Amino acid sequence: MYSIIVVPPGDPGDGRGGQEPRRPLRLAPGERLTFGRSARDNDLAIPHQGVSRRAGEITAQGAFWILGNFSREQTYVVENPEGAGEHIKVAPGRLDAPVPFEFARIVLPAAGDLLPVEVWAPRHDYMGAASGLDGATTAPAFALDRSKRYFAVLAALCEPRLRGAPHAPLPTVEQVVTRLRPGWPAASRTSVQWNIDYLAVKLRLKPGPETADPGPRLNGKKESLVSLALRFDLVREDDLALLEVTGR
Repeated sequence: MYSIIVVPPGDPGDGRGGQEPRRPLRLAPGERLTFGRSARDNDLAIPHQGVSRRAGEITAQGAFWILGNFSREQTYVVENPEGAGEHIKVAPGRLDAPVPFEFARIVLPAAGDLLPVEVWAPRHDYMGAASGLDGATTAPAFALDRSKRYFAVLAALCEPRLRGAPHAPLPTVEQVVTRLRPGWPAASRTSVQWNIDYLAVKLRLKPGPETADPGPRLNGKKESLVSLALRFDLVREDDLALLEVTGR
């Protein structure tokens, strides 16, 4: 069963402005694919003068993959196109660097160009249902109710970055109010700000009212909330449909 799909950079084409179709390469667990400028020495040739003759190696490892950087000078960047700017660096000469992204883009610096090699890891392995375990269930790390207005506020704050602009500025409170008005006609600056303050306590960025300790002043409260929500997938792109109809 194939577990890794590699999509190479587009070929130069016929000189009329187009590019030849990129033909995906499929790897089964344990299989390796070398890439570089030399067609004779690699499984995937990238014919660019700025790419090393033997530039690197991709190895399929079940539900993930590892990357070897054969370059002596260039650091490779592996981006997560869905991860709001998330990326890892693979230093020159580094071997067997594990890549955790389901969809990834290896960026190869090449004499002024940045060449993308896409790698997909669509295989998902899950453990079966546990049996024979007695006792209390594990408390959820973040108890969020998607039917509540506070979740709609959080989704509105996360919306620009979930829609593919990882470094987009966060919406202002007034913009959140405007975004939520179709499903929450009574939304106001005061009510949205109250929900932001409530989220900061609920997600444990600030101490709750039951403690006398006010905790440190939280600068960039919206940024902290969005960073936490996107890092742990508390809000996903599918949740943006909830912005039209908010709960009570």
